[in-house]
Amino acid sequence: MKITFPHMGNTYLPVKAMFDDLGVEVVLPPKNSKKTLEIGTKYSPELICLPMKINLGNYIQSIEKGADTILVTGSCGPCRYGYFAEVEKEILKDLGYDVEFVILEAPDGDLKEFYNRVSRVANTKNMIKIGKSLKNGIQVLRKLDKFEASVLKLRPYEKNKGEIDTLYKELIKNLEKSTGSSQMIKYIHQAQEAIKDIDLQKDRDVLKVGIVGEIYTIIEDFANIDIGKKLNELGAEVHKSHTTSGWVLEHLFYNSIGSTREKQVRKAAKPYMKTMVGGHGRETIGNTILYTKEGYDGVIQIMPFTCMPEIVAMSILPKLQQEYGIPILTLIIDEMTGEAGYVTRLEAYIDLLRNRREKYKNEKMLSWR
Repeated sequence: MKITFPHMGNTYLPVKAMFDDLGVEVVLPPKNSKKTLEIGTKYSPELICLPMKINLGNYIQSIEKGADTILVTGSCGPCRYGYFAEVEKEILKDLGYDVEFVILEAPDGDLKEFYNRVSRVANTKNMIKIGKSLKNGIQVLRKLDKFEASVLKLRPYEKNKGEIDTLYKELIKNLEKSTGSSQMIKYIHQAQEAIKDIDLQKDRDVLKVGIVGEIYTIIEDFANIDIGKKLNELGAEVHKSHTTSGWVLEHLFYNSIGSTREKQVRKAAKPYMKTMVGGHGRETIGNTILYTKEGYDGVIQIMPFTCMPEIVAMSILPKLQQEYGIPILTLIIDEMTGEAGYVTRLEAYIDLLRNRREKYKNEKMLSWR
């Protein structure tokens, strides 16, 4: 068995670590690129959302490298993601590719069912071995997500521009050539220590922007045209409302014991959206309100073109903007999105946030006098 899976941010690294520990051969698709998107767009339904087009491109590129088994996660509710695997399976069959799909649904606390599905791709029924590999993979995932969060928070403050980028790129390079979770954890620890030594200018006037929206376009930087780095370069620290480790821990553990940030998000969203609308539409509303209460200067919603749950959320955001007084920008992404126009919108938005902050500062000074 030669297993592959789609790209989604840096998730390929901890997943590879897990399979390395299990002794299962992995075929990584080439990193997402225009070519990946072109392949996926060519064979996907025209109006399907961007993540499926990129995923399909990943699969075809991996199959051409020798992969024979595709591992994907499932979904529920009124979001087309739940149909991706079935549609992709038929498309690949029509193209003449003979591959097996293994779909991992969120266990929602049912660990036994989850382990049964994992055992198919782990190539063993040894639950202790699977559990240990899964635990180590999640450990890599959490540490890597935490490091990325530090990058997005600290990069606008660095004195010598580019130092954090250099450190981050070196870390990813080291992780890509690593085998197994132990090596990866060692490299992440080294990077965590190294980032503490980077000189920062803490008194710099930096804005705070929260990113909400559809989970894939938030996490996958190719899909969001590297929005985190672009905002950092414009003088804003960034917090993404979704991470892969957050999703895994939420559905694998926290839901079963009732200790969850998602409950706070749902509580915040409840006056505006009482039920799930699929994907992360309700989380978009809840996280926008929480970011407002936490003192963020602005919130950006990012989503693929035709994403139904986020379209529902988008219809409520103007009301939140009015009631909470926070500027909200919506960015819709598809294969036709041009980087230049995208950057122009971000620059205009950051100018607006900076003028707004300056205005409040002046009003405060006049009020004090």
